[in-house]
Amino acid sequence: MIQMTNTAQNPTQPAMQPSVSAAKPTPSASSPAKGERRVQILQMLAQMLEHPEGEKITTAGLAKRLEVSEAALYRHFASKAQMFEGLIEFIETSLLGLLAQINQSDASAVQKIQKSLHILLAFAQKNPGMARVLIGDALLHENARLQLRVTQLIDRVQASLKQGFRDAAMETGWQPAVEVGVYSEFWMSWVIGRWHAYVRSGFKVTPTAHLEATWAAMNAF
Repeated sequence: MIQMTNTAQNPTQPAMQPSVSAAKPTPSASSPAKGERRVQILQMLAQMLEHPEGEKITTAGLAKRLEVSEAALYRHFASKAQMFEGLIEFIETSLLGLLAQINQSDASAVQKIQKSLHILLAFAQKNPGMARVLIGDALLHENARLQLRVTQLIDRVQASLKQGFRDAAMETGWQPAVEVGVYSEFWMSWVIGRWHAYVRSGFKVTPTAHLEATWAAMNAF
């Protein structure tokens, strides 16, 4: 899949400042290998999604951008839905991988929650086309299974946050007023809201803005 250019921040750096981004499209080689061509297709799809005001994404338009035939695209993906699935798989692997790095670090349980929230926002901020996939905006009129896969990803991320709150309770002695799942659901909903605001604003409202202030206002620890 697409190579990440950055990973989660070093645990010794400030808790709220991890950096994450996905690889940007690079000039294609004259005869790229099969795997490289698949990556180029997904990178171009992500790039096209960064311009929601443009024409509807079609395999014909994608092929034109890549200067190949539609038949060449179908040698790597059976359909446009499969191309979107490849992009969702990349998002899934990237986000869950970054969250795993944070959870395996030596940071405190509370810091891990903070870092995880920042990663979720920063990933969308660095990859606006993928932010549209995460909120389902780019999946309108596409195969229903694509939105289901995104929903499953969000459920897995929320489960990671829930475990983070459990760990924080054990580590700090915090006694939550309600079941910890309520806290993870709140923060996941807040993150999704920031993703939506980012896309609706034409990528002008920075997702990571106000994270520290919101955390301070809602901090239960």
